This record gives sequence, C-alpha cells and structure tokens, in this order.
Amino acid sequence: MILLAFVLQEGELRLTEMPEPEAQHGEVVVRLKVAGLNRRDLYIQNRWGNKDVPLILGSDGAGIIEAIGEGVTEFKIGDEVMINPSLNWVKNSEAPPKGFDILGMPDHGTFAEKIAITSNQVERIPSHFTWEEAGVFVLSALTGYRALFTKGDLQSGDAIFIPGVGSGVATYMVQLANAIGAKVIVSSRHNDKRKKALEIGAFKAIDTNGDWQQLLSDESIDIVIDSVGGATFNRSLQILKQGGTMVTFGATTDDVVSINIRDFFYGQYKLIGSTMGSKEELGDLISLMKKHELKPIVGKTFSFNDIQTAFDFLEENHQFGKIAIKMD
Repeated sequence: MILLAFVLQEGELRLTEMPEPEAQHGEVVVRLKVAGLNRRDLYIQNRWGNKDVPLILGSDGAGIIEAIGEGVTEFKIGDEVMINPSLNWVKNSEAPPKGFDILGMPDHGTFAEKIAITSNQVERIPSHFTWEEAGVFVLSALTGYRALFTKGDLQSGDAIFIPGVGSGVATYMVQLANAIGAKVIVSSRHNDKRKKALEIGAFKAIDTNGDWQQLLSDESIDIVIDSVGGATFNRSLQILKQGGTMVTFGATTDDVVSINIRDFFYGQYKLIGSTMGSKEELGDLISLMKKHELKPIVGKTFSFNDIQTAFDFLEENHQFGKIAIKMD
C-alpha cells in the first residue's frame, strides 16, 4: 500500500508516494485529517540538505487512530487524537533529556495521509477543539507554555512584553497570559495584527517601528518573551525593568546578538533559554486550555494539494495565528 506525502528530497519539496506505515510494538497508526505548518518546516530545508532519501516534513497533526500495535492499551481504533511532536521528553525538567528530538526530522513527520508513532506521543483532543484547531496546536502552544510558566514563572498581575505578535506561538502566549491575569503588551509592524492581538487579550499593542522606550514609558515590564532574535533583543532589554526576566526560544532574525554586559549586570537581568516542552507540561497546558475554554487561532487553511502555497504564505509572514493543512 502507498500514501501521498509531502517530502524534502534532493533539496526539493514535492508531493510524492510513500509506503504506508504499519503499527509496530507500542505504536499507533493515525490517519491524519489536519496537519499544522510551523516555521521550523521552512528551516529544515537548510539542515537536511540535498540527501536523496525522502523526508516527510511536518510536526503537528491530528486525526483518527486506524491501527494499534501490540502493547498499546490506552487507546483504541477510532480514537480522535493529536500528535505531540516533542519526542522522548516525558517529565518536566530544567532542559530536554538526552534523546529529545522534534518530529519531522530525522523521523518522518505529519505531512502525509498517515503516520505511525508511539502511543506515548499522542493525546486526546479537547472536546471544544475543531479538527483544524487540534491539528495546529501542540508545537507552538507547548513552546509558549514552557516559556511563559516553566521558565518565565509568569504570575497574575505581571506585565509581559511579546515583540512580533502574529506568529502561532505569540498568539498562544497572548491568550494564556491573559487567561491567568497577566498584563500583555505586544508589538507588530502591521496595524491589522495589532488590532487582532487586542481582540484576543492583549492590553496594549505598539508599532514595532516606534520608539519602545517612549511608547512604554508608563509601563513596568516584568518579563519579555523574545523569539525574534537580533532585531529585537537589545530593544527588548531596554524596556525591561531592572531585575526583570527575558526568556528567548527562537531567532527568526539574526542568531548572534551583542549586548553591553555592564548594562546587563548593573540591571540585574535574568536571561533564560527555552525550547518546546515535556509531555507533563503538555498535560498542564491542555488542562489550562479546557479550564478557560481557549482555542487555537487558525489564521488560514490550505488543502494538502496546495501545501507549497502554504509554505510560501508562511515565508512571507502574512499570517496571524496558525496555518492548517487539510489532508482530505
């Protein structure tokens, strides 16, 4: 049997046929209904190179369990589940354990009609989620949850600044921070994204191109969550209160940042790195989403046959929220 998949092979992205997966011991086969596109999928092209072995891309997805391997007792055929792409990280810890990886490289990912994966890597879908919402949920939301709460120790009443709102992670962080009573401030170059951020819970939305110190002169920022990197790092540091915390989990601009170390230690700042999260944290995140009836923001949905257009759309940075790929 064969299935349709979107792969990276010899440096090119293409829809092609791949062998249908089978459930091995401890695995389930999920017929995917929706997959989620992440910025990570854009960057893998540089990391995988020109290998002639096809790699199925994709980290997020949701679907129906179609087959169950030996030893699986917690799920049954017909269960509706979403994929947890944070591989081999079960308990919350200071850093990912040895063996941690993210689905979609080197393991085959979710841009296919079916996926075989260990049963420990799937979660039941919250009843208030649609298929599209479930399919785009885990990677970005879990990344945001760990940055906010595990690493940032965000509390009710804290003022948090999130530069570059519009990405999937940022939209989750706005919703989650607002839900627990934090004061959420964001920035964007686009007026429509600033308006949408206010609609989902931001207290204030400023122009990225403006003078942040002037625009936020009446605010005391406790925490900055920065995933932009070189373009915003020092500007973010300038508006952070003395003794405040900066959490960083990405770099959509330059990876390398120069800082004035004297200003940094006189300011008594805390700089913390973060990435993805554990299965334990995912359980806490799902509980928080259920408690406050929060739903993922799906900015745009593409058909599987039009997935290349979805890649182009993400690369042009037009989206607010997540991009869903309907597999059927």
